[in-house]
Amino acid sequence: MVPGSVTLVGGGPGAADLLTVRALRALETADVVYFDRLAPSDDLATWAPRARLVDVGKRPGHHKVAQEEINRLLVESALSGLRVVRLKGGDPFVFGRGSEEVEACEAAGVPVSVVPGITSAVSVPAAAGIPVTARGLSKSFTVISGHDPLSEEELSGLAQLGGTAVVLMGIGTLGHTTAGLLRHGLTADTPVGIIERGCTPEQRVCIASLDRIAMTAAVQGLSSPAVLVIGEVVRLAPDAPELMRGMATLVDHA
Repeated sequence: MVPGSVTLVGGGPGAADLLTVRALRALETADVVYFDRLAPSDDLATWAPRARLVDVGKRPGHHKVAQEEINRLLVESALSGLRVVRLKGGDPFVFGRGSEEVEACEAAGVPVSVVPGITSAVSVPAAAGIPVTARGLSKSFTVISGHDPLSEEELSGLAQLGGTAVVLMGIGTLGHTTAGLLRHGLTADTPVGIIERGCTPEQRVCIASLDRIAMTAAVQGLSSPAVLVIGEVVRLAPDAPELMRGMATLVDHA
């Protein structure tokens, strides 16, 4: 039997035209594609014309297929001689559990490779006109997962680091995060941007001060997927002052 292989592919932040050339080449020759909820999938049948397409996406509060089962499917398919693509949103190694899938393949003797993707941690803020670094404002940025509530130690560290904080998967813990950062020393007027469904036609941008952003997000009905950006760079977004004033007025009258 001809040996199969597994290729972990980063699909980027959501827009089909932000998929890399190498990613498309991997999809063109795939026999089976296991794809996630946040991966660009509308055109998968065109990109992977010979492949069986399998949705294994995880959704907030519900895992369609457990990670252990995904690992098993990848290995089993490759050992049967198939060219397997595991298509993920963003980059496979940024909160994507890609390293676990690589380990499972290596343990089973399956050839495995990784195609990097454009991470939403940088591209989604950029799509909203927010640079994560800017001379005179921020010379560093920190990316953290907000999937689970941050500990007091993590909140303290984030507040003291300076620069820009980018929080992925942070809508569900937004109130906890903002209250904690205020408690640990960030000023109430620190600007915060939330970009919902960034790099897609449905993109929405919400900008408010740290003390108002949780209420503003609730009033606006923001939901996942979204990226949070915390820091002075948010003021560089187009119309940021007007947006902050408008959101403050909205919250005050809510």
